[in-house]
Parts: sequence; structure tokens; C-alpha cells
Amino acid sequence: MASGAEPGVLELVRRGHEERILALLRARGPLSRAEIARSSGLSRSTLSEIVSALLERGAVVTATAEATGRRSPGRPAELVTLNPAAGRTLGMDFGHRRVHVAVADAAQQVAATGTRSYARSTSWGRRVRIACNLVDSLRVDLGPLTGVGVGVAGPVPRDRDGRPDGAARQVAEAVGEHFGVPVVADNNTRLAALAEAARGAGTGSSDVVYVRLSDGVGGGIVADGRLLRGAAGTAGEIGHVPVDAAGPPCGCGGHGCLEAYASVPAVLAACGGADLPGALAALDAGDAAARAAFDRAGRALGLVLAGVCNTLAPERVVVGGELAAAGEAILGPAEEALRRHALPMVRADLRLSPASLGPEAGALGAIALVAHESPLLAGYPFLMAGGTPA
Repeated sequence: MASGAEPGVLELVRRGHEERILALLRARGPLSRAEIARSSGLSRSTLSEIVSALLERGAVVTATAEATGRRSPGRPAELVTLNPAAGRTLGMDFGHRRVHVAVADAAQQVAATGTRSYARSTSWGRRVRIACNLVDSLRVDLGPLTGVGVGVAGPVPRDRDGRPDGAARQVAEAVGEHFGVPVVADNNTRLAALAEAARGAGTGSSDVVYVRLSDGVGGGIVADGRLLRGAAGTAGEIGHVPVDAAGPPCGCGGHGCLEAYASVPAVLAACGGADLPGALAALDAGDAAARAAFDRAGRALGLVLAGVCNTLAPERVVVGGELAAAGEAILGPAEEALRRHALPMVRADLRLSPASLGPEAGALGAIALVAHESPLLAGYPFLMAGGTPA
């Protein structure tokens, strides 16, 4: 794993080329160098350099067309393919009520995912045990495991040595002890933002605002192609931007925060629902209270996003989390309020999109953080616990 040192421009360009080639191999399977060149637009010399680096790192291997099961007319061409035997990385996303895990290879090709629920009052130690048991239940080969990325809900402060502090440190050290490998930790929603920007709904945009509507409301920001953490690890805490200072109380101690309007508990309280599946079913059945609750959440979301977008001027806003399953019932009012309150120059080319990676986004972002290879992570603090980066 790389250090947190600031890479130069050429290094960022190289990382971008590597991601482009790996994305092609994930999407299309084994390819010849000529096919990669045509699809990526890279020159022969650049392609040769990047493929050589990926081969040396073990992210890809070469194989014949016959070995990969692909027919090739004429003389068989050597193909480049993802390395199935490369070291694995593990991502864990500890939410308020559930943990998501994902296992991937050196090219970040996902081999397995899983989810397990727990009560919000569950201790961190118990949550770690649940997550480790979940990984065992996936029955996927972890060896050799090169590292684990961990996401936890809430801000992730750093101590004087630059290591994660608070709950993130507790979780990372317990996970590191269990697996015996280095562990990196960060805010789970910011990791979901990283995944959506790198390989999801925000792909291709250098300025992205991500918001997750779940048991709480969180967010992540990619500005000028870089994931932002903030001085205290709180960048992207969109859920605690006030909608109405005289509004309902929020768990943070404030009043009228977005989380008090657009989280799962807030929507359930507004419509009288017992759980989210029931509220979504009522919405589909045309229940007036359910429609009003989701509309209220969407308009509050759009108002806050307008302020965020007026400040950051992103190209794309991506909305994820369980509440996004309501679709237009929440995204429609959100976009209407966003466009009403955003400046004309800000909203002109702005796109609002639902997230595309599903509930595993945070775990996938944790895997990307372990590799620390994405250009989005240039200069990003490497918060390590439970070992020493290789």
C-alpha cells in the first residue's frame, strides 16, 4: 500500500491510465494489447509502460486466447486479463444497524459481498465479531489477504500520530488483530462517495457531491478530482446542515438539521410507518401520508443541496441510501427544490442521479482506500491502524 505522500502530476496521470485499463478488463474480460489500445486511446508506448507496471504489481497476467476460452482467428494473440490469484482486499462498512462486507482481488474485481444486521445499541466489539463471522460465512478464499478497509458512521478524527481515533480506531485495531493485516479506516459515507465517484454514478465527473439517506444522513465531496476529508474529518456532513433552525430536534443536539427530515427514522415518524418496506409499500399504494413524508424529505434535501452546490459548483449530485429506493417520490421534489434555489450558472449543467452501486458502496470504497491507487485519493490522509503499510 502506498503512503499518503502527495503524488506529482505524472503519477496522477499514470494512475488514471491504470484505472482505465483495469476498468476495460473488468467490463470486457481478456483483451489483446491492440484491443486495449483501441478502446483506451492510449499510445503504444504508454500502453506498454502501464501494462508492464500492472504485470509487475500482479494486478494482471497474460494468457493465450485458448487458455481463456476465447476464439482467435489467425495466429493466437497474447491476451491481458485480471489476475484471479492476486492478493485479496477486504472492505467493511459499519452502519448504524448493519454491516456490509466485500472481498476483491488486486484489480478490485469483487469476488463476494454480504450483509448482516444488528441493533443500533450493539457494541463495537460485538459488531466486529458479527462482521468477521459474516466474512467467514462467504466461503471465499481470502489468501493472501493484503489489507482491510473499514468504514464507520460519523466523523473519524486523527490522533497526533495521524492514526484514526475514537470508534474507528477501536474497530480497526480489532479487525487488524483478527485478520493479522494492515487496516485503514475512514467515514463510511465518504467511502461510498469515493466508490460512486470512481466506478459508479459519478464516474467521469471531477466534481461530485454524494449524499446517503439512511438511518442517518451523510455525504462525501469530490472537488477537482479529489476526495475531501476536511481538517477534522467532517467534510461532507450534509446531514447536519440546517433546513429550519426552529425545526425538530436532531441527534447532534441541534434543531432542524436535514437528518431530522430526510433520514429513515424521520420519514417513518412523519408517515406513521413501522419500517421502511412498509412505508415504501404504502407509497406505492398511493397513501397520502407516505407521499407527504417522502415529498417533505425530498424538498428538504433539495434545499440543502442547493446551498452545497452554490458553494461547490459540482457537475453531479449522487443520492444513495435506503430512502433513495423511493425513486421519483423523493428525488423529484429534491431536484425541483435544488433547481429552484441553485444559481442559474450552477444548475445549468448540474445532474442529479441515483446511486448505482447499491448498499455495498461503502465497502467498495473501503477496498479502494486500501489500494490507495485512485487519482481521487491524491494527497488524502492514509489513516492506518493494526499494522504498517507495505
